[in-house]
Amino acid sequence: MGRIELRAAEKWFGDNQVIKGIDLAIEDGEFVVFVGPSGCGKSTLLRMIGGLEETSRGAILIDGREVTDQPPYRRGLTMVFQSYALYPHMSVRENMGFALKSAGRPRDEIDRRVARAAEILRLDPYLDRRPKALSGGQRQRVAIGRSIVRDPTAFLFDEPLSNLDAALRVEMRYEIAKLHQNLAATMIYVTHDQVEAMTLADRIVVLDFGTIAQVGTPKDLYRRPANLFVATFIGSPAMNILPCRTDTGHYRLDGGRGGPFAGARPAAKLGIRPEHVALAAPGEGACDAVVDVTEYLGADTYVIVDAGPLGRITLRSHGDDDIRPGTPVGLVFPPDQLHFFDASGLAIRDA
Repeated sequence: MGRIELRAAEKWFGDNQVIKGIDLAIEDGEFVVFVGPSGCGKSTLLRMIGGLEETSRGAILIDGREVTDQPPYRRGLTMVFQSYALYPHMSVRENMGFALKSAGRPRDEIDRRVARAAEILRLDPYLDRRPKALSGGQRQRVAIGRSIVRDPTAFLFDEPLSNLDAALRVEMRYEIAKLHQNLAATMIYVTHDQVEAMTLADRIVVLDFGTIAQVGTPKDLYRRPANLFVATFIGSPAMNILPCRTDTGHYRLDGGRGGPFAGARPAAKLGIRPEHVALAAPGEGACDAVVDVTEYLGADTYVIVDAGPLGRITLRSHGDDDIRPGTPVGLVFPPDQLHFFDASGLAIRDA
């Protein structure tokens, strides 16, 4: 079992409150990712769950047992850090089995658990090597294997891929995803990289200065952001946010045209994803603009246009499209792909 629950959890450093009453339930076997900008409290929250930071107020429960005041070794969790923290004088086999050896476990049990972890992580050929003979990705797999052999209630990952280059990050994302499939264990993962969050998570917890901005599946957060913060944080390139005015059944862009509006209350901002903006002839669509910069990425081309009072708008076009800077265009916004937000930044659903 590996159900983890936070009830009104708070963390204070003196007079500074960094975690502001978090209520969250993580189900057994679930992969949950904490994501947010630097300083939002995601690593602090993870360390509170692991017992490495004291919980100032509230409660933390693991499988229904309150562990708020329990030390880390009594929580049955294991943590993988950004730093591999391997013993350089020990082999991979010795590094992975060290915690069990220190706990006085029998040699045959240690060997069995290390062999199983090595098989899962494809480390069998490297068991007798020392860390200096491994790549960065292999060292991180050893650090993960060291956690697997302990057979924890849940795995806690604190930005484990931050020290790896781009290619190794992609490889390790695959390894961690496969690890979750094979073990079916509860995993909590901290990252500031939304690509890691979107590709790994069953559910994402978006944190904003110590509070939860939204919890949901990657698809939920992308398609139905609860507020402006989530709308602009999730997605790359970010959602375009434009000022607008609304009345009964209609919206109008500042300095542009408009279209139908079915919101339950007045909107101050309109949002649209880059892939949903279509190019048209000037005078057509919701507004006019001039192509400013194009960014060719192979399969896609990102087109950044200057829409005058509306500012810069980014759209995603096919990589084979020949779009030249300086070209006047119209921008079409499909009504079913629009997001509206009120003056406080909250999403507006249809009436």
